[in-house]
Amino acid sequence: MKDGFLRVAAATPDIRVADCAHNLAQLLSIVQNAPEDTALLVFPELCLTGYTCGDLFFQPTLLKAAETALRDLLAATVGTDAVLIVGLPVAAPAQSGGGALYNCAAVCQRGVLLGLIPKTNIPGYAQFYESRHFTAAPEQTVTVRFAGQDTPMGTDLLFACQSLPDFVLGVEICEDVWAPFQPSQRLAAAGATVIANLSASDESIGKGEYRRQLVCTQSARLLCGYIYADAGEGESSTDLVFSGHNFIAENGTVLAESDRFTTGLTAVTELDLSRLVYDRRRINTFRSGQPIQTVAFDLPVRELKLTRPIPSLPFVPADTAAQAQRCEEVLTIQAAGLEQRLRRTGSRAVIGLSGGLDSALALLVTARAYDRMRLPREDIHTLTMPCFGTTGRTLNNARELARACGSTLSEIVIGDTVTRHLSDIGHSGARDVTYENAQARERTQVLMDVANQLNALVIGTGDLSELALGWATYNGDHMSMYGVNASVPKTLVRHLVKYEADRCGGPLAAALYDILDTPVSPELLPPENGVISQKTEQLVGPYELHDFFLYHMLRFGAGPTKLYRLAGYAFAGKFPVEEIKKWLGIFLRRFFSQQFKRSCLPDGPRVGSVSLSPRGDWRMPSDASVALWLTEADAL
Repeated sequence: MKDGFLRVAAATPDIRVADCAHNLAQLLSIVQNAPEDTALLVFPELCLTGYTCGDLFFQPTLLKAAETALRDLLAATVGTDAVLIVGLPVAAPAQSGGGALYNCAAVCQRGVLLGLIPKTNIPGYAQFYESRHFTAAPEQTVTVRFAGQDTPMGTDLLFACQSLPDFVLGVEICEDVWAPFQPSQRLAAAGATVIANLSASDESIGKGEYRRQLVCTQSARLLCGYIYADAGEGESSTDLVFSGHNFIAENGTVLAESDRFTTGLTAVTELDLSRLVYDRRRINTFRSGQPIQTVAFDLPVRELKLTRPIPSLPFVPADTAAQAQRCEEVLTIQAAGLEQRLRRTGSRAVIGLSGGLDSALALLVTARAYDRMRLPREDIHTLTMPCFGTTGRTLNNARELARACGSTLSEIVIGDTVTRHLSDIGHSGARDVTYENAQARERTQVLMDVANQLNALVIGTGDLSELALGWATYNGDHMSMYGVNASVPKTLVRHLVKYEADRCGGPLAAALYDILDTPVSPELLPPENGVISQKTEQLVGPYELHDFFLYHMLRFGAGPTKLYRLAGYAFAGKFPVEEIKKWLGIFLRRFFSQQFKRSCLPDGPRVGSVSLSPRGDWRMPSDASVALWLTEADAL
């Protein structure tokens, strides 16, 4: 529960219709075997009696047995910290006029009945005839005596954890989420970060996928965690079959899903409530609603061992097919953005090729843009500008790549020009930052002047990871006229280049594969025995880690402690925790100190949810202090 994590579960007991004693035993067995530190356990709709009881719901014997089962459940779970939500029928008390029967969710914890939530939308169509037995939820919340306790009953109930303020629970039942106006909308607007849905959804062709989409979409629209517990095979009778299809979703992503036609504790994971709260603060169209009645409860706060997936490459889908789809989509967005800029300005494209990944991607994107405009690729002007640190390998790769793409290649050796410039400013010849940056700035000057000659635009090659770390020479490779890679992180750059190599084949693929196999380097220091001597990741750290830190800090507001913890899970066995801590400190220092470079970025297409454009994606004062973040990081 530290760092905003909350372990939740959805379970489908192996019930018998109308056998409350058996059903209670099944529920208690699941509760007793739930993972340690489970904070919320959701069971299906009407699970204490069975959903398919039909006219037996009118029988006082069944209603009394259900109430007794709930009373016994409360007594048996006095020492259980987890919030339990179970479904059962509840008859309206005689003092309220009687005659009404409600399909309810009972919210229980530590032997206390925290509240009863009646179902709002009662289906009476097709295979459903709930309206024959149940009444829709009353408009007002009332206090009732049930299972030996006084408790509130109504739809205007939220359950708020005092020790974990980000955990606010709302409940709806089955049809409520299928209806046009869902109770969860109002509950989330009033503060619910977690929605539990007790369901009894029968099976038919295609319904499983629709159900999954529905739950995912609802969790995304409401910026919430959504736990969906479905009735299982014990309900299958007469014309209907039930499968126990359980989900746990978080803001549009399914974190856990059961196999259909299984019973027991079938979906368990951890919700990241701090992510959800961060997004709600950030997204100003998430409107707060009217406050509604809140019931307080408490939970012990412990550090959970996480079981939810934590990808080490958050910018890259794990699934191979999804990777290909993502790559095609990103390349199309990049090319479409560049196409628009070239059309509007009536310009050609000029690109500096280093023989590295970033400039290779920029050329691939430009080639796509030219193809979209039906323009000849020889109108793309590529320049390679070898200097002190250029190796034969990268120079040859730049040449081969330019030819394979069909561009017009010029080769301008800038060593003598840079040497004269250094002499003009009285430089000693030391291989210092001036020595390195003079080369980058000379290349940019050449590109800009050639672009003027050709009525062209300089296409920037720098990527998102370099912008985050400030790993660019100010007014050197930092500057261009349109930066096609500006919101593409280095870990994704590699996959995009490989995707194009696999797709295209031939000489282009050969050049790209060798570029992929070349160490990332600015090549500003002379090679040693013809081999690259200056390797970026040895200087600033692994891009895998930096992209991981960048994603979780910008996308979800994770601080140093949480970044360190998440990276420990994601990179277990690859990076020791001491190394993670070291590079985290460097990431934070560089991210804060290099903001001034990001404050004056050229235009470039936004391709993902994380970007550093100063025109809306990321606004930060250039002189902000990193002290708070480093203090927290140093204490790890």
